Amino acid sequence: MTNKNIKTIDFLIKNAKVFNDTESPRIEDVAIAKGKIVDRGQDLNYVNAEKVIDAKGLWLMPGLFDIHTHYDLELEVAPALPESVRHGTTSVVIANCSLGLAFGSQRDGINDPIVSCYARVENIPKSVLKNCADNVDWENPKDYLNHLDTLKLGPNVVVLLPHSMLRIEVMGFDDSVTRDPTDTELEKMCSLLQHSLGIGYVGLSTDALPFHYLAAHPHCEKTIPTQFAKYPELKKLTKVLRDKNAVWQATPPKDSVIDTLKTFLLTSARVHGKALKTTVVAALDIVNNWKLSLMVKTLSRLLNSRFIGGDFHMQALGARFKIWSDGAITPIAEEIPELRRLNETDLEDREARKKILSDPEYIKLFRDMWMRGKEGWSIDRIKRELNLEDYAFNRKLSDMMIDRCPQKSWEGKNFQFIYDRVINIKQSVKVDDLSTKEEGLIKREFFWIADEGDFMLQMLRSFDTSLSWSTVTANRDLKVVRELLMHPMLLPGFNDSGAHLTNMAFYDGNLRSLKLASENDDERDVAYMVKRLTKDAADVFGVSGGTVYTNDVADLILVDPDVLQGYDGEQNVRRVFREEYQHEQLVNRSDDVVPLVMIGGKIAWENKCFSEDLGQKAYGRLLRSEISKDLNQQINA
Repeated sequence: MTNKNIKTIDFLIKNAKVFNDTESPRIEDVAIAKGKIVDRGQDLNYVNAEKVIDAKGLWLMPGLFDIHTHYDLELEVAPALPESVRHGTTSVVIANCSLGLAFGSQRDGINDPIVSCYARVENIPKSVLKNCADNVDWENPKDYLNHLDTLKLGPNVVVLLPHSMLRIEVMGFDDSVTRDPTDTELEKMCSLLQHSLGIGYVGLSTDALPFHYLAAHPHCEKTIPTQFAKYPELKKLTKVLRDKNAVWQATPPKDSVIDTLKTFLLTSARVHGKALKTTVVAALDIVNNWKLSLMVKTLSRLLNSRFIGGDFHMQALGARFKIWSDGAITPIAEEIPELRRLNETDLEDREARKKILSDPEYIKLFRDMWMRGKEGWSIDRIKRELNLEDYAFNRKLSDMMIDRCPQKSWEGKNFQFIYDRVINIKQSVKVDDLSTKEEGLIKREFFWIADEGDFMLQMLRSFDTSLSWSTVTANRDLKVVRELLMHPMLLPGFNDSGAHLTNMAFYDGNLRSLKLASENDDERDVAYMVKRLTKDAADVFGVSGGTVYTNDVADLILVDPDVLQGYDGEQNVRRVFREEYQHEQLVNRSDDVVPLVMIGGKIAWENKCFSEDLGQKAYGRLLRSEISKDLNQQINA
């Protein structure tokens, strides 16, 4: 039925199958005017619509939320966030894992926290980070939100308060990674957090994963500041969140089941009187340890049980967890001391890594690490045989695929193939397609090797970051991935968008989740996943959005279900040069899956093209917490 009170509309979307919140999907028309949905129904007849879009055979749904991004830096150089918009993302959550820009550059004349905290954790070049820090002109959380309000945003932005930066602000950089806060300092942290929640921040992000290290001397052997927080500090800060119905984004202390359970009991209403909204990274099916995906589901059921009374949401990734490495430079290498030592060098410093790789003492340590559990019989061998290894890093040569290499004939091959080839040539066994160049390389640099530990050392020595290779460390079985995604106590969306420029690409992670949900050809599963990627995400983070009801802001997308069914995100990873970074980046291309993306009632992406003014005009907006809106209404009343 047409709304007669609307004289002119901007867009009329016809004949779409609408997926929205708890509604059953149905064929409808949707009318949009002045940035909002003004009408929905069958056979709407607006003769004065400026543009009519025929969506027959397409799904219409709210724009997707990306709940785990590290776009803090990219927003400063490319606020349109095109690599997310093209995949139907209309809202992003930033300042995850305790890192963000809420307190400005925080430079103290010696330390450069943005560079030191981000360079290794997110694998972003120091030159990019330094340029960003040079242009920061705010010093507090309020001014940062005001700054975000001025940007020509593509998607909407939701902001967490980053705990590492909060510690630096109150304690100073050096003290934040060497000691506990005083009572006065902890009270000040709580006060700053409470103030931030009142002006629009949706919660606090912390981190406890053993992959996240600082990137500047003399601190490069230390983890980021949040990891120095002990339980009493977390307990006090999360009480502020609990009292304000805000969200806590966290990561588990991976290597301690006891510490993990103790930490996440902070979500419990039974223990603490009121449930705390908690969202945790990450629900993954780790290749080297089959127990972890089972533990994820067990922990979620336990913490959300009536007995515990929690509000606990593990974040799941809707894709195989494929990681690219540039030589030894990769986020998952940080948990292994011998590989972490190479990561401690600056990305551009090849000579420093070459010196380390040639040191006899280091060579012994590296070989022992690489061969651990692969020879003889020991506890490590038993763990490896049973897929119960302590490390997430996968050391199986046949699983390591070469993407780029100066020896071009090795590209597309796995390390095991190359290792066997080297050994055969050493033993004068004939191999196929051996060129003079390859034979010369092997005889010159690889003839000394005795086992695969030596082989790995020489691969890193010979090629350094010119060697790009990939491996799947988790989520290999997509049936298990689907089970995790569809679990009612988990939340899809651990995409890490904006981080690890040449190490991973899950900008299309929400589309991959949608595809997995649709594989049983049951619309109820699709509707469930749409709700999880939209309304449920908005509710967990306490912001408006995630629906396409009348009077809602028109953040919506069209999806082609036929193209989606044939889409393979892993095969659509591309390596592009981003002008904004002056650096390469791994991205995804799902161009035909999403024919249209509308943000704030304006078309941002249509028919594989961005709108001309995306990035020149604001499309999205800062989504402040509903808590802050309620407080402002009370003050104004």
